[in-house]
Amino acid sequence: MKRPGTLRPDPATFIQANLPISPVPSIPEIRLHTAGPASGLWRLAGRGETDPPPYWAYPWAGGAVLARHLLDRPETVAGRRVLDFGAGSGLVAIAAAKAGARAVTAVDIDANAIAAIGLNAAINDVSITAIAADIIEEPPPETDVLVIGDLFYDPALALRVMAFLRRCQAAGIQVLIGDPLRAHLPQGELSRIASHAVTDFGAGTRGGAVQAGVFSLSAMTADATKREGPAATA
Repeated sequence: MKRPGTLRPDPATFIQANLPISPVPSIPEIRLHTAGPASGLWRLAGRGETDPPPYWAYPWAGGAVLARHLLDRPETVAGRRVLDFGAGSGLVAIAAAKAGARAVTAVDIDANAIAAIGLNAAINDVSITAIAADIIEEPPPETDVLVIGDLFYDPALALRVMAFLRRCQAAGIQVLIGDPLRAHLPQGELSRIASHAVTDFGAGTRGGAVQAGVFSLSAMTADATKREGPAATA
């Protein structure tokens, strides 16, 4: 929570001054601004409970496993349009760009994340279009591949995310999910593509690795398509 009586600083200026640049554990090819104990991250926090938590400031296993997968298997995205949904720091978007994606868009609801993505893209010498928006109830975006990491931490959000991903799948978009098997990941609806040991800020193990997976959506039946339609996402 932001302390009373203080002004919120400019996000890009604050991030450059207070979040040091370091290689991502498990992904040394990519460097990011990452928060530490002395970063004073609370100064960027909002005043209300609806302000998004600063997830963008830390490495999480779902994004890390997706980034590792794309760098190891660049043919997954090479020459294709990629959208990183809930992009956070932009880690996966940066990996997609490094892997040869034709165009990369990073979308997040947090304006601070958008500032961080711009800075992190510049550090890694890649071009990314970063957009602050909530597209989860919108029609499928204009993209070839949609990548999403670490968004299955809340049961209500998980349902909305899956409805959105199913709509994207029905529109012909390839969906790739990265997750360390958190409680609300709907494993029964997914097919595992790859596994990697990566670090996870959320695991609370300094430098410790967790086993995370890259998943695709399972085939969708006609009945499932009806269930995942607009009425199911209201």
